[in-house]
Order: sequence, then C-alpha cells, then structure tokens
Amino acid sequence: MHASIVSLIRRVARTGLLVGAAGGAAALLLPPDAAAAPASAEPYYFGVSGPLTGVNAQYGEQWRAGFDLALAALNADGGVQGHPLAYTFEDSQSDPRQSVTIAQKFVGDARILIELGDFSSPASMAASPIYQRAGLVQLGFTNSHPDFTKGGDYIWSPSLSQAEEQPEVAKLAVSRGLHKIAVLYQNTDWGRTSRDVFAEAAKRLGATVVDSEGYQPLDKDFRATLVRVQAAHPDGIVLISYYADGAQIVRQARGAGIDLPIVATSSVYSPKFLELAGDAADGVVTHTNFFADEQRPEVQRFVSAFEARYHRQPDAFNAYAYDAVNIAAAALRQSAEGGQAPTRRGVRDALAQLHNVPSVIFGTFTFDSRTRRASGARNINLVVRNGTWALLPVSTATVANAVR
Repeated sequence: MHASIVSLIRRVARTGLLVGAAGGAAALLLPPDAAAAPASAEPYYFGVSGPLTGVNAQYGEQWRAGFDLALAALNADGGVQGHPLAYTFEDSQSDPRQSVTIAQKFVGDARILIELGDFSSPASMAASPIYQRAGLVQLGFTNSHPDFTKGGDYIWSPSLSQAEEQPEVAKLAVSRGLHKIAVLYQNTDWGRTSRDVFAEAAKRLGATVVDSEGYQPLDKDFRATLVRVQAAHPDGIVLISYYADGAQIVRQARGAGIDLPIVATSSVYSPKFLELAGDAADGVVTHTNFFADEQRPEVQRFVSAFEARYHRQPDAFNAYAYDAVNIAAAALRQSAEGGQAPTRRGVRDALAQLHNVPSVIFGTFTFDSRTRRASGARNINLVVRNGTWALLPVSTATVANAVR
C-alpha cells in the first residue's frame, strides 16, 4: 500500500472524521490533497448541514464539489497554521426538523469551530436559535431570507438578501417589457417573502402583478396553475423557484402553448435547469453573481481548477461553496493569530474584521458588520440560448425602460 495512503488511513483512525450519507450510512469525506498538510497536526473542523438526499440533493453535491476543491488548495498550502481543514457533512434534506437535530449535534461537538448551511432559509432559520445560544457561528452561505441574519450575532451570510435580489429581478423583468406580470412562487417563507419584495419593487417601476400563484416545493403538475395564469392575461411570467420546479413549470408552460417571456430568480441558474427543461428553457432570463464564462481572472482560475478536477464546468452553487470555505478559513486563520488555537467566539469576532478576502463571486469579500451580510455584489444577466446560458445583451432602450 502506498505510504501516503497509509498515512491518510492512520490519520482517519485518529480523527474519526465522518460524513452523513444517504440512508444513514457514513463515509469519509476528505479532499485527496489533504495529506499535503503536516501529518502531525490535527485538523480544524467545520460542520455542514445540507441536503444530500431528497428533492434538493443536487445542491448538496454541488456544495461538496466546491468544498473539496477549496480544501485541496488550502491544505496543500499548509491549512491554518499547519492544521489541515476538514468537514463533516450531515444530510438534512433541507428539512427544518432535521436541521435542528443536526444543530444540536454540532454544538455538542467541541471539534466543530464553524457551521456552514443549511441550503434553504427555512431550514437554516429553524436551527439558528440553537447555534446562537451555543455561540457557534452559522454561516448560511445560500440563505437569502431578509430575516436570516437577524437571528443573532453568531448568524452570518455571504449571500445577498432577497431584499436586494428581488428588486434586481423586477428591474430585469421590466427591462424585458413585462408590465402585467404573473408570479409563480414556492409557497414557503422564502418564496412568500420574495414574492412580496418583488411585487413592491415591480410596482415602483410601474409594473403590476396581475396573478400570484403559490405552489408546494414537491409539486410536479402545474397545469391547473397555468390555466389560471393564462386567464389573467399577463405579458410575462416571473418564477420564484429552484431549478427543478422552475424547469417543470417552463416545460409545462411551453407544452400548453404559453409563449410568454419568462424571467426567473437566480436560484434556477444551473446546468440541471437546462437538462430538466430541455428545449423549453430557451429564452428564459435570469441573473446571477457568478457566470463561468465571465473573464475576470479569479473566475477563470476557479473554472480552470474546477474543470481539471471534475471535468465539467462549475455553476453558481459550486462557487458559493468554494467561497464559503475560503471565508471560513480566513476567519479561522485570524482567530488563530498569535499561535493560539482558534475558538468559536474568536471565529465570530474574526468575521467582523475580515476585509478583502479573495472571492470568486465578489472579487474580494468583506462583510457589512451591521447586517452580517455581503456587501458590494455584482449582477450578471443571462439568457438561455440554444440550450446554454449566455450573457444577455443590454440595449439603451431596455436600460431606459428598467429605470424610468
């Protein structure tokens, strides 16, 4: 057996790092390059609560790819003061009941110095009081509900709030000539809040929501909903959806002969949306903070490394996870300045002091210490063209329409 493999097995036995997998089984989750860090140092851990099974399982897999790529680079560079970074991933299915159980497990494990997740805001917010009371930072890096970070000073998010995102969706919709809009939204706290923010922003831009249709996250048949949408005579549709349900709605709308323009929230930006929607996706417009074909150097370095490791192009959720690990590592590093071991409270204090952390999404990342959220995000507008995501051309007319 190769010496490096023997070393890794010995270290696994010593640390006992496990990852929750489907069906309650457990599997090791360490990046293959982790052995590049000094073998004598014990890892610093972060916990992940997110979906590995269930309807949102694809997002957990996208996270894992981003985590492992980031950890490979960090650990090859010595980790944090010679300690490799490692994580334990517990499968919540993005279910609030399960995220609470996982939170209780993590706060009771003294090895966990910071928690990442959960995927959906409802699942994260259900667990937030547990993390807050225990003094363990919850870094909800995909949590856009405006109230998420109001849960306390241990609750942080590098994600944009829906209070910032939905006005951008409204501007995009109006710029596409939509003034009488039908909104289809997930009937969850996230979806309802997003709908309300969107409707208010659209009203300020002179547009009207003529129909508002909620649906359950696991719904598959939208035909009756689409009949009601047609009856409202909108000039376009806005989707507040994830990629799986958004793709189903698009397919069924086009199958019913509804040829209206469709604008969707950024959560549909994924290769899986294109795969599930097929030809019906063409013409759908969205916006994102990450686009793999953008020519910024930090984006292209990330894309090249991701493609070399996984032989496919990354999407936004891969990038969010990659950035989240680098933010967590920067906080651990700052907490460990002076040679002391990082602490949970030290990690919280460090997040407020982080400035210009290298970031794929932002270029450089700094928290707004008042809101404990990202500041300075950029928006990239995309359209599906011939089965691929492409930059949406911007004309003077559409810009004028959007800001009038």
